[in-house]
Amino acid sequence: MTSALKTLPLALTLLTACSLALAKSNDPSRFDTELTPVGAERAANVDGSIPSWEGGMRSGAAAVSANGNYTDPFASEKPLYVITKSNLAQYKDQLSPGQQAMFARYPEYQMSVYPSHRSAALPKAYLDESRANLTKVTLTDNGYSLAGYNFGVPFPQPTEALEVIWNHLTRYRGGSIRRQFASATVQEKGDYTLVNSDGLTAFRERVSDLGTEENVLFFNRVRTTAPSRYAGEVTLVHEPINQVSGPRSAWQYNPGQRRVRRAPTVAYDSSARYSFGQVVADSVDGYNGAPDRYDWKLQGKREMLVAYNAYRMASKQTKYSDLLKPGYLNPEHARYEKHRVWVVEATLKPGSRHVYGKRRFYIDEDTWQIMAADIYDNRGELWRNYESHLAMLHDIQLPLTVAEATYDLISGRYAVNYLSNEVTSKAQFGEMVSKAEFTPAQLKRLGK
Repeated sequence: MTSALKTLPLALTLLTACSLALAKSNDPSRFDTELTPVGAERAANVDGSIPSWEGGMRSGAAAVSANGNYTDPFASEKPLYVITKSNLAQYKDQLSPGQQAMFARYPEYQMSVYPSHRSAALPKAYLDESRANLTKVTLTDNGYSLAGYNFGVPFPQPTEALEVIWNHLTRYRGGSIRRQFASATVQEKGDYTLVNSDGLTAFRERVSDLGTEENVLFFNRVRTTAPSRYAGEVTLVHEPINQVSGPRSAWQYNPGQRRVRRAPTVAYDSSARYSFGQVVADSVDGYNGAPDRYDWKLQGKREMLVAYNAYRMASKQTKYSDLLKPGYLNPEHARYEKHRVWVVEATLKPGSRHVYGKRRFYIDEDTWQIMAADIYDNRGELWRNYESHLAMLHDIQLPLTVAEATYDLISGRYAVNYLSNEVTSKAQFGEMVSKAEFTPAQLKRLGK
């Protein structure tokens, strides 16, 4: 199976030549004709299975409760078809190798495919800044940093792989987000320990006292609240724009020792906390951090089935015990749609070290979110499958990952992150915060 899946489908090859030829023009007038303000194609695809973009989902599309539960605006829709192992061959060209491998690993696995809705919508200030970035933002330091960037999509008409990756790294996530969430690593037979956390993330445009020239992309702080053996542990990250001249800084507070320590290993292929090696640091959110250990290749665009408009997956009527099943997230709560994605491949550089030898990323054209990733070991064998489940928070114009899962195709374990089904308070977005919220001294106060 592995060797057969290494060849990309013909549909991708055809889209590659077309998309890259268009992108090389870097023409601002295209935003008002063929492209959206963030660089997606406005038009529907040839057969209409991907609709045209008409501005995205409007506020008030469905009810939003005080505790942050979003009623599914598409609840009345029925699946167009359901993919199972028996009919997989009919839909292989719409799936990634990692998605296809799920059917081989789990004979009962299935994917319900629904009508596609291009629901992504972003605030006007972010769209305006993205347009302006076309002529003012450039890659520097071999593509490992940005020049002229403040916020917005830095490369709304990308021509290089790292431009697409930077669009993902900097994509809109509300400016700042204060929330509670849960994560878990599910063992092969289905047992798991739920880890609850609260976090605060602030991108540079929402940090009130950040200088315009400071080398900061965002600050992130996460405190564990349960189970009791982890409660009070706090991790702090200062994420720079230029990770060559100023690498990521991180600190951790351990309540047992009552000490704050530098954490130089919160990067690259170190194990993400509480994932027990199932997730590495730079695979959280699909990909994050410095891109310097890989050679990057832009392979173009393709049409693909991805987990979109995932309101049922995020519903507060769904308990974690119903969602976290042996092998994979309960397919009854997953919704797949056909969307256009950018395809970027990363190959480990000779002499560089990482547990992942190759990674292929599938990035949504409307949001720049990595929706799926094929993850290979250093022998070239497909090892893990990553998926993001995306929902549109229409009341605040924010497309957001409501769950992400990393499936180990060998061990049968998987890790899931960003769950909020049993969280009783609504996340807060867009508040202005101070740098004082993200100092090492603050960790000890929070950990008490």
